[in-house]
Amino acid sequence: MLLVCSQRCGSNLFRTLFAEVEVDSAGEFQDYRVTQPGYVCLSCGAPALDLAEVPAELEAEAREDEAAAAPVADVLCPVCETMVQLDRNMECPNCGSPLEVA
Repeated sequence: MLLVCSQRCGSNLFRTLFAEVEVDSAGEFQDYRVTQPGYVCLSCGAPALDLAEVPAELEAEAREDEAAAAPVADVLCPVCETMVQLDRNMECPNCGSPLEVA
């Protein structure tokens, strides 16, 4: 975990917004669990960002982009007979007729 203030105030103190704290019968701290990532800067009150999560998020986004951009098949348009690389639910670029992959 590498937390930084989104306003770049330079603080290194943050509060966890969604955490469960366990205490014993005397009220002494025993354990904690972060239920949902969410942090706020204690100096200025701005949301804090976890920079350690950035590489994994960028990689997941790149995988989604690759999957969406990959052509599904080469199809011959039934109207204008143009060979088209078909993505999901695409139209013919020449005549605009809807194309489907069987």
